[in-house]
Amino acid sequence: MGGPGFDRREEERRERAVLVGVHLPHDPDRPLSGPADTEELARLVDTAGGEVLRVIEQRRGGPNPATFLGKGKLEELKEAVITHDAEVVVFDNDLAPNQGRNLQKALNESCEEGEEVRVIDRTELILDIFAKHARSRQARLQVELAQLEYMLPRLTRLWTHLERQSGGIGTRGPGETQLETDRRLIGRRLAHLRKQLKQLAQERATQTSGRSDIFRVALVGYTNAGKSTLMRAVTGASVYIKDQLFATLDATTRRVEIDERRQFLLTDTVGFIRRLPHHLVASFRTTLQEVADADLLLHVVDAGAADPEHQIAAVNEVLADLVPTDQPALLVFNKMDTVADADLVRNGLARHHDQAVFVSAVQPEGAEILRETIIGYLRAREHVVRLRLPLHKVYLLGPWHRTGDVLEQVCDNDFCQATVRMRQEDARRLIARDSEVTEVPGS
Repeated sequence: MGGPGFDRREEERRERAVLVGVHLPHDPDRPLSGPADTEELARLVDTAGGEVLRVIEQRRGGPNPATFLGKGKLEELKEAVITHDAEVVVFDNDLAPNQGRNLQKALNESCEEGEEVRVIDRTELILDIFAKHARSRQARLQVELAQLEYMLPRLTRLWTHLERQSGGIGTRGPGETQLETDRRLIGRRLAHLRKQLKQLAQERATQTSGRSDIFRVALVGYTNAGKSTLMRAVTGASVYIKDQLFATLDATTRRVEIDERRQFLLTDTVGFIRRLPHHLVASFRTTLQEVADADLLLHVVDAGAADPEHQIAAVNEVLADLVPTDQPALLVFNKMDTVADADLVRNGLARHHDQAVFVSAVQPEGAEILRETIIGYLRAREHVVRLRLPLHKVYLLGPWHRTGDVLEQVCDNDFCQATVRMRQEDARRLIARDSEVTEVPGS
């Protein structure tokens, strides 16, 4: 790579960006209402490959129907774009189609000829990051589905390139406009993507059907909370790790052997953020099914974050639409090595989360604490069963030794009694298999 005149700095050049955050009153019917979070927006822009040169914020009782911003702030934004020679303006809010068009028109009127500034909103930025990080076929399909669903109500004549895919001349109905053609083509593509994702979900269900009796644990949490690092520490497996938002989009599952009879599956999932677009969550439902199917959720939180409670609330908001209300979950405060006073932080967080675990994924004891915690949940599913069987049938205890822990075995002249710790469903299955083995009442 790199012929005459090639400059690697040009390849890595970051787009110049101006950020805009409009603080609005909270409105349950408006998904991106409430206070803006320009710090997180800056991290998203950095992940997408942009360089933040200016941040503009405004408080309003409601968005301007035409340009979202007030007239004065719009003039300030124009000046910032010119001063910093910005290429893209990113809003920490969702823009209506007409607002995006009006803003782009207003900003480009003040640009020099041949230059153009793009205006995108928070959702469009997140979709761009997801498209950049999608590696598997399933992730790419899910990202495309979310992008098309976002674009459908915002259609302009930018989609004329799709006309060629429809077969060209003779494929459109009489009097059909380009916009109608584009909508029809996108609708057809959306149906195709949903069909493919449904097939992948069915394939996944077939592949995982043999895992139904294995204890399943899913790592969930705010993006960049250290889930992948914890995954590597607990399993010893190689997983993709990078210090940026949404580095992981595909669910990764690894088997962890505890002893010759016990094991669990640990799954790393896509991270969440504040106000994650609802249709993006819906598009990634196939990937997030691993979360819904888990026996235990480990909700990983960055203990060194400026506002951990903010992250916890954002994740819980997404989980509310995905998992049963009675699904066991444990808070895991990670990155304790990054906090200045670990004892003070631990005590402060523990006052509100008394069952939480505090670890550092980069320290050996962190992985061990987490493994022991998971084993504790796994053992809590086990029961002590007392059995009785004829002495001459003692060989029937073989499967019980292989499946559970035989704590005690006492035999006299006629009978043997055994005390076994194991999963209740395994005990029922073995008792049903051999009528000579009976459970002692009260066990």
